[in-house]
Parts: sequence; structure tokens; C-alpha cells
Amino acid sequence: MSLERIKIAKRVAQELSDGEVINLGVGIPTLIPDYLGDKKVYLQSENGLLGMGPTPDEENINMDLISASKKPITMDTGASLFDSSDSFVMIRGGHVDLAVMGALQVDQYGEIANWAVPGKTILGVGGAMDLVAGAKRIIIASRHLAKDGSPKLVKELTFPSSGVRKADMLITEHAVFKFTEKGTELIEILSDLTVNELKEITGAEFLYSTQLSKSES
Repeated sequence: MSLERIKIAKRVAQELSDGEVINLGVGIPTLIPDYLGDKKVYLQSENGLLGMGPTPDEENINMDLISASKKPITMDTGASLFDSSDSFVMIRGGHVDLAVMGALQVDQYGEIANWAVPGKTILGVGGAMDLVAGAKRIIIASRHLAKDGSPKLVKELTFPSSGVRKADMLITEHAVFKFTEKGTELIEILSDLTVNELKEITGAEFLYSTQLSKSES
């Protein structure tokens, strides 16, 4: 398991509040149940579960019980199983407080591209567009750079947009950004990079305070 992916999941977990219904998308978001501590939230997997628990140990894996990433999961006490169509009724009906998802790109105002790469085969949109439209709040949990070394936070999207709704926050292994009408604001540095070094690997300009906090994790 990548330590950088775990770092991102742990930092996202700090943003969750007791009582929230939270959809966890594919990839890094599915690590979050292991790092909630004492928080009581209701984790939704779009394939039809509300009340997702932490990752099971090897002796208790049941591959009939999986996350959106097709990884084994557990169920918290009181969890519910239901049809995928009912799961999307929850999402489209505005009953999800927060969606945590990955992204291929995010622009300087928080517009998300996370379902297609131009020129490559589209495997399926999944729930990306429904979540962008229906969730009350959106956090992007993503590596800072794509596999080809290009920045994921960009001035303008070059990949197809997932919808007009904007993300509220982006958390990478290096930093925490929030999005406003004025653009991107850096609110916390999570690695040993300086602000100038962070600028070099980021494709969008960002505002920041001279009293910027730096994580000790």
C-alpha cells in the first residue's frame, strides 16, 4: 500500500463530520474507512451499501461484499444493502452530504474531469456525473501528478468535464487546496515541499497566506 495514498486518505478523514452520509469513490477514497478513528459517519458505496466499515482481515474476506473499487469491505452495525438503482436515487435526490472522489484533472475553480481521457477507450462513466451534480459537498482525493508527470490541478481542463458543479477541496500528498470564486487557495502543505517547489509542479496559480500551516504528519 502506497504511503502517499494513505496520507491522503488520513487527511480527508479529518474533514468528515459525525452524522454525515458520505459517498466514497473508486481508488484512494476507499481507504478512508480504515482511518476514521472515533468518527461516526455513514459511508455509502454506490453499488448498494450504506454503512461501510473498515477493510476486513484476510480470514474474514467475503468477495460478495465489495466497495466501488471491487475491494473487500465490512459492514457497520445497522448497515443497509439495497439495489444500485436505489443507491443512485439517494445520490440524485440530494441525500449525500459529501462525495469523496478521484480526478483526472481539476481546474483552478474546482471544475472536475474524472471520467474520460481524450483518445482513450471509455470504460464507463460510473457515478461520477451523478455525484458531481447531486452531492452537497465534494472533496477530490488525488495524487498531485498524473502517471505521465503532468499536474492534475490545472488552469483549464483539457479533459471532458464531469459537470458544472465545482469541488470544494482538493487533497493531494503534498497539499490541501480549497476552491472559491477567486480561484484556488492553498491552505495547508502536507510534505517537505516549499511553496515555490509546489508552484513548479502545479498547473494553476494559487493564493496562499504567509502564515500557511504545515502538517506534522
